[in-house]
Amino acid sequence: MVSESGIDRLRETGRLPGAVWWPSPNFGPRPDGAGISLLVVHNISLPPGQFGGPEIQDFFCNCLDPSAHPYFETIAHIQVSAHALIRRDGEVIQFVSLLDRAWHAGRSCFDGREECNDFSIGIELEGADDIPYTEAQYRKLADIARQVMAAWPEIDTSRIAGHSDIAPGRKTDPGPAFDWEHFMACLQSRSGSGELA
Repeated sequence: MVSESGIDRLRETGRLPGAVWWPSPNFGPRPDGAGISLLVVHNISLPPGQFGGPEIQDFFCNCLDPSAHPYFETIAHIQVSAHALIRRDGEVIQFVSLLDRAWHAGRSCFDGREECNDFSIGIELEGADDIPYTEAQYRKLADIARQVMAAWPEIDTSRIAGHSDIAPGRKTDPGPAFDWEHFMACLQSRSGSGELA
């Protein structure tokens, strides 16, 4: 059950319980009155299609070594972040407080409102568009989504979107490998059993 005290803590601190805190410098304040009303699902793997290394954390913290892989030369200069990353085994690493504006969506639009970074929470899944996600990731994403929806009731299942939904033609993640139907079933089947206590 998601308790009122747990909801209050999440609203006050923006910190997900149980997440490893790995602060990124790539964030800023949300605009006055922006609110939090959207949850965006992404994927990332560095190098592309490879899992388990420290490169995602390095990238979000501006520490990626461009000489470590040819692909890194093309992205090491980019300053981006997400609020949190869910690893293949379900571990959660948080980079930015949910109260702050992470730099995850870029140019984007949802329900006629542009600049989704202003009012959204961005969750990265360690993965790729065409590689199946793990059951641990679906379960953890559902847990986080329930907590977020309890803390910010403007977010319901109709306001959980993929990066490709808010930046069509520019982004493809979380891709065809992400099973939205299964994720929604996970979200509903454990409704009310969130981890906030």
